[in-house]
Amino acid sequence: MSKCVKLALADGSVFTGTAFGAEGESFGEVVFNTSMTGYQEIITDPSYCGQIVVMTYPQIGNYGINPEDIESSRPALKGFVCRELCRIPSNYRATHSLSDYLAEHGVIGIEGIDTRALVRRLRTQGAMTGVISTVDLDDASLIEKAKNSPALVGHDYVKEVMPSENSDWTQGLAELARTPANLPSRKLGDKKPLVVAIDYGMKWNIARHLTESGCEVKIVPGTVTAQEVLDLNPDGVFLSNGPGDPRPLDYAIQTIKDLIGKKPIFGICLGQQLLSLAFGGEIYKLKFGHRGANQPVINKASGAVEVTSQNHGFAISEESLPEDVEVTHLNLNDNTVSGIRHKTLPVFGVQYHPESSAGPHDSRYLFDDFVDMMLAQ
Repeated sequence: MSKCVKLALADGSVFTGTAFGAEGESFGEVVFNTSMTGYQEIITDPSYCGQIVVMTYPQIGNYGINPEDIESSRPALKGFVCRELCRIPSNYRATHSLSDYLAEHGVIGIEGIDTRALVRRLRTQGAMTGVISTVDLDDASLIEKAKNSPALVGHDYVKEVMPSENSDWTQGLAELARTPANLPSRKLGDKKPLVVAIDYGMKWNIARHLTESGCEVKIVPGTVTAQEVLDLNPDGVFLSNGPGDPRPLDYAIQTIKDLIGKKPIFGICLGQQLLSLAFGGEIYKLKFGHRGANQPVINKASGAVEVTSQNHGFAISEESLPEDVEVTHLNLNDNTVSGIRHKTLPVFGVQYHPESSAGPHDSRYLFDDFVDMMLAQ
């Protein structure tokens, strides 16, 4: 028998649908993702910690869940919303249905609502706090809870998803991802650069790509100090993606400040935002963010347009960057900063996800660029 579930937003709107996954009540910032596929990678991306994710594509769950395509050990998001859930997946790789997987990890899902109306509201008014519940179905009560739930801005979600200790990573890409056209092209021979990857909530496919590029990868927690990184004597430092607002992460910003100029650095998503803050730049919150696998980005040097996978709700203020930092990539939808590079030091970052998973493979060359940068030192 299907169970009722409600999603209430801070603006007073309420959506009633059918529950799947876990039961209970959860709070988060309600955001939307425009990807047609890749719901498994989205669900297991730690960057969604603190958020309730709405999928714009109408049918979700048709290929189930498999262990090869997960991006972390468990989902970090606070709720999952779709128009129509496929409860009987059809895929030879699937080991779980989407509903069973969410239930196993305590994530509440809601289907059967008008996701077009919900997304239009979020586009018009911006991402806002919400509550999803199977236990409290009173509209007035839920609206009040949504209004009083904690905002994502100013909160440190990194400490909820980062690892607790150092670890070595040796896994490469899954077989289906290991086609020649999709792989980094750099051949390293016997040289294996050591990359210290600072994990603020890192997608596993980033570590897979670094390994596939011929690197030795050591993962360290986001609270690591610069001296602890330097004691490992890496050839380069990677700054990972992660959830939420970068501005409260003083410990991460200070570590990056102390590493700039000492080692080559490559940052992705939250990693790039932290890099810009370490350079003295400023960050602002986007109205509804960029989340999807179809975001066009232009490489200013080559003029090439890359279709990219993105997931972030904050952006860099271009005007705030110092003169020795240049903007290398722009998002063509709104001209926000999508890539930066120091003009003289081996330091760069991008706002999108070159590791894809799920998403286009246009930007995987950036892992080659990072390796070349390390070998040049």
